[in-house]
Amino acid sequence: MVQAYILIQTDVGRATAVAETIAAFPGVLRAEDVTGPYDVIVRAQADTVDELGRMVVAKIQRVDGITRTLTCPVVHI
Repeated sequence: MVQAYILIQTDVGRATAVAETIAAFPGVLRAEDVTGPYDVIVRAQADTVDELGRMVVAKIQRVDGITRTLTCPVVHI
């Protein structure tokens, strides 16, 4: 199992709608709107890194109102 935090920047006023939309996606553990340089932070999981990448590119980045994403995989050192 691979988990990651996905940091999302949105258009002004779109953070809540983006977080609510993404929260319903399979594999998304949590999606919250926040303040600071990013507008939404998502915690997601998938069976493989490739599957996680497909989730980000094929689903999350296509949500209306998103301008940029940064995916931060969780590592256990």
